[in-house]
Amino acid sequence: MTFARPDPISDLDTLPRMPAWVTSARAETLEDVAFLSGAALNHLHVVLGRAEVPQALLRDRLALRAAEACVAFSGRPERAGELRDAVYLLRPGDLPGPAGETCLAWRRAAERPVSVKALGRTLPAFEPNQIAAWIDAGKGWPVTRAAMVLEAVLTEAPRAEVAALILADAALAQALGWDHLVPLLAVGLKRADLRKRGDDLRLACHRALVSSAVEAVGLSADLARRAAHLKAVAPKLRAKGAGDAVEMFLTHDAVAPSALPLPDRAARRLCDRLVDLGAVRELTGRDTFRLYGV
Repeated sequence: MTFARPDPISDLDTLPRMPAWVTSARAETLEDVAFLSGAALNHLHVVLGRAEVPQALLRDRLALRAAEACVAFSGRPERAGELRDAVYLLRPGDLPGPAGETCLAWRRAAERPVSVKALGRTLPAFEPNQIAAWIDAGKGWPVTRAAMVLEAVLTEAPRAEVAALILADAALAQALGWDHLVPLLAVGLKRADLRKRGDDLRLACHRALVSSAVEAVGLSADLARRAAHLKAVAPKLRAKGAGDAVEMFLTHDAVAPSALPLPDRAARRLCDRLVDLGAVRELTGRDTFRLYGV
């Protein structure tokens, strides 16, 4: 696999920036906050349509952030580094533990196009007809639909916070015409928000989506720059299978050398070479059992 060098005329700074008034406004009423969330989501929609944004990588990194938020909701201490370890260093036959299961659920939800079948595979504890009924509980505009789905799930299954947030994001994606779920709500909501209902929950969801959409836009721009640099240095890599390895870095939040389609020593050399070129980063700070990512 080969990668074209980025067009020098193309300037990644042309990615549209979130208007300052979206982040600086201090709206209080449901109507005003809904206006801001609509503006933020519309801007994110435009950014997600840009070819230079590595969509799969963005969703995978947002999935990690959503998982971290959900683990914190449950009172567990694991953060991003521990969640990465729980998923990427998992050996065949090993169990990932509760935090790892949360992370895997979010990654599965974000990697497949949104459908009841895909959501059923992501959330095997629930029957597909139950998932479909919850998704159908959402009516009206996108954020209202997401809030209604969140409320419906938490009313029937109060402890199913991860499932509720995944399904709410799925409903939001469907309402916005997105093929894939983009993890947004979990990052912006507070634990106390999950106990709210009706207009209070809708207001919390609007507020959450303003902050998470702003964060997602910023992350999109950062990953677009990093992905462009990785593609630019790809022709310098001589190892057989380097093209497929680069593709893995462009679609996954983290990659273990053992997962690359190269012999072990060659994989580790490739990772070290990419770090030297400033194209990827070592994410753990460890001397062994390392993970790398854009």
